Amino acid sequence: MKIARRQPKPSSRKEETHRRIVDAAARSIRATGYDGTGVADIMKSVGLTHGGFYAHFGSREAMLAEAADLAGAHGIAALERVAAAAPPQESLRALLRAYLSKAHADGVAIGCPVVALGSEMPRQAPEVRRAATRRIKEFIDLVARQSPDWGRPGAHERALVTVATMVGALLLARAVDDPKLAEDLREAALGHLTSQPV
Repeated sequence: MKIARRQPKPSSRKEETHRRIVDAAARSIRATGYDGTGVADIMKSVGLTHGGFYAHFGSREAMLAEAADLAGAHGIAALERVAAAAPPQESLRALLRAYLSKAHADGVAIGCPVVALGSEMPRQAPEVRRAATRRIKEFIDLVARQSPDWGRPGAHERALVTVATMVGALLLARAVDDPKLAEDLREAALGHLTSQPV
C-alpha cells in the first residue's frame, strides 16, 4: 500500500503579504533603527497602502517584534551555516572570522541586529525586547556549542565573554569614521578571541 505524502499547504496571499512586510521591516530596523522604521514607509516599500497595515498587525510594536525576531533568526542561520561548513575543530574560528569580517561590518542592513539595535533596546516595548532577547540567547548558545569545552564548567561564561567581545568590536568598527581603526578593532578582537582556549 502506498501512502500519499501530504503536500505543504501553500501560503495564502495574506500570509505572503505578511511575510513581505516583516521582511521589509527586518531590513529597515537594521538599516535605520527602530525609530527610523515607520509603518507608512514599510507598507510603501512592499507596494501597499498604510491603511492595510492593521489587517496584519495589531500595532507598530507587534510588527517590530516580528521584525526583531526575523532579523535575529537570519543572523543565527547565517552563523550556523558558517559553523556547519567548517571542520568541527575550526567551526568557532570560522564563525568568529565571518562575524568580524569587513563584509559583515559593512552589511548594516543585513548584518547582526544586536550590533545595529542594541543601544535602542531599553526603550522598546516588552514584546520587542522579548523577541530580541530570545535571539541573543540563541546567539550565545550557538557560540557555546562551537567551543571545544562545551558542556564543561565555565564554557557558558566564556561564550558570554566571546559574544560580548564580538558584538562590541563590530559595533565600534561600524561607529568610527576611520577605516584603519575599524579594521584594527575587528582584527584585535579576532586575534584575542582566536588565541584564547575557546
